[in-house]
Amino acid sequence: MAHAHSVKRYKGLMDWITTVDHKKIAVLYLIAGGLFFGIGGIEAILIRIQLMKPMNDFVSAQVFNELITMHGTTMIFLGVMPIIFAIMNAVVPLQIGARDVAFPFVNALGFWTFLFGGLLLNLSWIMGGAPDAGWTAYTPLSGSQYSETHGVDFYTIGLQIAGLGTLIGGINFLATIITMRAPGMSYMRMPMFTWTTFITSAIILFAFPAITVGLVLLTFDRILDANFFNVAGGGNPVLWQHIFWIFGHPEVYILILPAFGIISEVIPTFSRKRLFGYSSMVFATILIAFLGFMVWAHHMFTTGLGNVANALFSISTMLIAVPTGIKIFNWLFTMWGGQIRFTAANLFAVGFVPTFVMGGVTGVMLASAPADFQFHDTYFVVAHFHYVIVGGLVLGLFAGLHYWWPKMFGRILSESLGKWTFWTFMIGFQLTFFVQHFLGLMGMQRRIVTYLPNQDFDLLNLVSSIGAFLMGVGVIIFLVNIVITTKKPIDAPNDPWEDGRTLEWTIPSPPPEYNFKQTPLVRGIDAYWKEKMAGNKEMTPAEPVGSIHMPSATPLPFVMSVGIFIAGLGLMFSKDKFELEFMNLIFNNYIVLIIGLLITFGAMALRSLYDDHGWHIEPEDQDEKGART
Repeated sequence: MAHAHSVKRYKGLMDWITTVDHKKIAVLYLIAGGLFFGIGGIEAILIRIQLMKPMNDFVSAQVFNELITMHGTTMIFLGVMPIIFAIMNAVVPLQIGARDVAFPFVNALGFWTFLFGGLLLNLSWIMGGAPDAGWTAYTPLSGSQYSETHGVDFYTIGLQIAGLGTLIGGINFLATIITMRAPGMSYMRMPMFTWTTFITSAIILFAFPAITVGLVLLTFDRILDANFFNVAGGGNPVLWQHIFWIFGHPEVYILILPAFGIISEVIPTFSRKRLFGYSSMVFATILIAFLGFMVWAHHMFTTGLGNVANALFSISTMLIAVPTGIKIFNWLFTMWGGQIRFTAANLFAVGFVPTFVMGGVTGVMLASAPADFQFHDTYFVVAHFHYVIVGGLVLGLFAGLHYWWPKMFGRILSESLGKWTFWTFMIGFQLTFFVQHFLGLMGMQRRIVTYLPNQDFDLLNLVSSIGAFLMGVGVIIFLVNIVITTKKPIDAPNDPWEDGRTLEWTIPSPPPEYNFKQTPLVRGIDAYWKEKMAGNKEMTPAEPVGSIHMPSATPLPFVMSVGIFIAGLGLMFSKDKFELEFMNLIFNNYIVLIIGLLITFGAMALRSLYDDHGWHIEPEDQDEKGART
């Protein structure tokens, strides 16, 4: 082949900046997500220090507002989302027997736009004040009248850029799963994690345009003096709530469905049993996604929508409990009679089940409109939300990371440290959020900077803060585990758990650059397990050994994202008055904005005009494994 050895190899940092390999992009997502997760965690600790005792003045009211806004925004959009995408990137192509994702270039672009959006948002801390209108950015609080700094501008523009990355990532996964499954891998033979990725990507496709429109309108209100949400100009602030929550509630399922998928992989592996009720799991997941778009106004029971709207949204919210309940019972029945091994991954998976049920039960309580009038904007809602997202999603992510770490990096995480992570994090979590239900029922409002003594809030807040520190210790133990494991040799076998059921366990750990030397032939659900039961050591190939086409590394996704980042800053400061006349010249005349857009569109033009055919790995080079170190 003409391109066999003409591949341009980069070294060191350039290798990571130019990569289009989904496995390396998974590592980039993991590092970026870990960074933002850490920032969000520090913000949470600072919030809990402030609330440890009554009348505390650890931070000012303004800084507290910035902390609660940035904690929620960072954790949801920049902390857990990229870790979900890291696991999806690392696992989904392997589970469906694909050599890559459908659009490797777009995959890289999705990561870099997400990263630069997240960096732009966090730059607000050092460039004049972070957003301070709550993570939901309700108007008119987020309007220029009440939020005069650039904080909310960083929020609107940063999230638009980061959201673009998430949206194109979702489209890429849809295309990959629809078009690149191995022969015999019908939809009803796909592993549950692939199914949840598929459905999550579909939700992203429909939900993210809504928030994008909302953020664009809010940007217009703030920077271009439009009146979409300004009552004095004929706008409607409740319109923002509708736009935000028609995205915001599906976003909860964008976060939690991948965790469901992880649990559905981990529990069968460590129970040595097939997942109970596979087809009912698939249809329950689809139903959850469908109903997830029909419940947004349950966040708005107190806005005066009227009895009919409240009743309809109340009923549709309670309906979601049905498919979720199906999943819970299926996990329990999978474990029933199984040969359960309590590895670190399985501890997180089993701990997930009762904790998530607790979040679901309080969710049904909040779904009752009359009850919600009492619970609304109290710590009861905070407790409910964190039981779903931390007790559900974060425990699921820990399970997934412990489970697939050897496949991603070729090294098995320490089991003893993994169990220490579980117990410290789990006990800390329950201490932090269980008591907040009672704080809410006793009348403690959320988003308040402090509280008066002798209201019975003191002890419970102290317990909650101690629990938060313990969760922090759990995360630190996990990081220590990673550092220690990284120093070990790369010696994980193909199937380190010995009971792997799906295709990713059939190839070396970590996988070679091309994933599969020969595309496997799938003969049933749990394809690898089926071959094991038939006495086969490996999968039957669906093709002869041949030349494997690979996409070329390119810096263009990185350059495009830098351009969007510069354009965002240019738009944000276009109305500011600077001391330096040169700064006024380049910002007030939109020169910075234009330069940023030129960089992005220039990179797009290069991509369109230069036809890169990629390169090939010949059969004689394939036995070298090509594994990453």
